[in-house]
Parts: sequence; C-alpha cells; structure tokens
Amino acid sequence: MTDTTPNPPADAAPLVQTLTRIRAEVAKAVVGQDAAVTGLMIALLCKGHVLLEGVPGVAKTLLVRTLSASLSLDTKRIQFTPDLMPGDVTGSLVYDARTAEFSFREGPVFTNLLLGDEINRTPPKTQSALLEAMEDRQVTVDGVSRPLPDPFLVIATQNPVEYEGTYPLPEAQLDRFLLKLDLPLPTREDEAMILTRHAEGFNPRNLAHAGVSAVASPEDLAAAREHVARVEISPEVIGYIVDVCRATRSAPSTSLGVSPRGATALLATTRAWAWMSGRAFVTPDDVKALAVPTLQHRLQLRAEAELEGVTAASVLENVLASVPVPR
Repeated sequence: MTDTTPNPPADAAPLVQTLTRIRAEVAKAVVGQDAAVTGLMIALLCKGHVLLEGVPGVAKTLLVRTLSASLSLDTKRIQFTPDLMPGDVTGSLVYDARTAEFSFREGPVFTNLLLGDEINRTPPKTQSALLEAMEDRQVTVDGVSRPLPDPFLVIATQNPVEYEGTYPLPEAQLDRFLLKLDLPLPTREDEAMILTRHAEGFNPRNLAHAGVSAVASPEDLAAAREHVARVEISPEVIGYIVDVCRATRSAPSTSLGVSPRGATALLATTRAWAWMSGRAFVTPDDVKALAVPTLQHRLQLRAEAELEGVTAASVLENVLASVPVPR
C-alpha cells in the first residue's frame, strides 16, 4: 500500500479534505510512516481494528496518540504486561461496602479509540479479553452485556514475535484485526529530521505544544463512512477477491489460508481506498494495493516454509501474480 493523492467526486470532496487534514496533523509529530497513516484512516472508515508491528522506538505509540489528538474522540491506553488480568481490560464487579451491593466498574475498553500498547507482552488469556469487544462492540461481565461507545476502534501495537518476552496472538484474535501495518525503521533523511525536531525542543509527551489539534469530528467520520458504503464494486472484482483468498488456502507454504471474514475485510478496505483515491468504484489494482496489509496476518505458514524464509507477504505476492486479473 502506497500513498495516494485524493481527487474525489465533488460531493465527497469536503469530507476527503477533512480526512486529509488529519494526515497533516499527524505529520506535525510523526516523521514519515505515510503508509501507516493511510492504513489507520482506512480502518476508521471501515470500523476496523489495526495491529501495528515494529521494533521498539519507531513511533508506534506516538502515531496512535497523535491520530487520537487530531480527532474529537475519547482515547484510553492499556500497557499490556505479563501480569495484566482480563478484568483490568474489560472492567469488573466491585463490592461497595456502603450499599452492600456489587457495582460494575468500567475498564479502559469503554472508549472510542483504545490503544493496546505491546499487546503481545501479555498471555493469551488476557489478549482474548478483547475478542468480544472487537467483534461485537460490547463487553459481557457476570452475564450482563454492556455496549461500547460508537465509534470504537482498537489500535494494538506489538513487537516482532521473535523478540524475547512476547506471546503470539491467538489466530481468532488476529483474524479480527482489519489491517496489520508494519512500521519500518526510518530512512536516513527522516531520522535526521526526527533528531532536528528534538534538538529544537519537540516533546512527544506534549502534542499540543507541537501544534496538534482536532480537525475532524465523529460526525465527519460517520458521513465519510456513508460515502464509502456507496462505492460500487463489480461482480468481476468481487470474483477476483474471492479467487485471491481461495488461492491462499491451497498455497503450498500455508497451513491456514484466508477465511471468509478476511475476504469481507478486503472488500471493505478496497472500497475505502477507492473513495480516498477519488473514485466511486473499486478496481483490481485496489485489491492488489490492500491485499498484503489486509490479509498477511490471517495466514498461517507451514513450519518448513518459515525455516526457508518464506513470509506471509511473499505468499500473497505470489498469489497475486498467479490469479488472473479481470479486465
């Protein structure tokens, strides 16, 4: 996925311009990472969740904090640690001695934008506490279901799985992330700009001092989602998405291919990408652009393929090269 310069239809132009201003606000604090910013904007349009992966120190947390600061949304953060319990995420019943009754104390999941920092540093039992929240936008405690605010978005960060002290995310949870975005190390020019900003007094803990402000509202986001829902996708392109996903299931390097949930996710992200690109219809090129970030985390590779250095991204690139493209 690469950056795009929007040229939207006339009726959608103001909304696209509003979302473009979010990108400009993020750039006041985060240098580079344009593809990740675009991916986060797509997730906002699709009501999807995002998994950010990168080595420590590439601005994963700063990126999420800056995005939330540019939107008029409530934001909370969870630092995932090995001793974190599920109730610390969802909330729990607390006994009130004054009333002799139990009352529910909301956990940090009750917010618009939840930052799950280093999610793979906590055991799978606690990771799975987010499953119901991510899928159904609700939390059930003691048999009572409590709805989460709308919009609700989980942006989780994780270190690469080969790093010490990490736990692989369960397959069921990985499949509920709309996108997995890799944050690479900055180029020499970008790293020099980062150091220059810090030398001039930039403080990543004080985004207001950096000039970051809210430039979009939940109402803007809801209106943009309505436009995305009207983006047309032809039966030929739908067939192309189905063929790409089915091809991952028979690829020799995979033990588990893309599920139907993954196919519907690719449908959603391509519509958002097409709308941001200024089109009211999806093309096969949109599918190619979004296939890797939308599908790579849904693939399970065979052990022998991993030993040979095969990656999910390379499997998807081979699939895209082999599946016929509709005209």
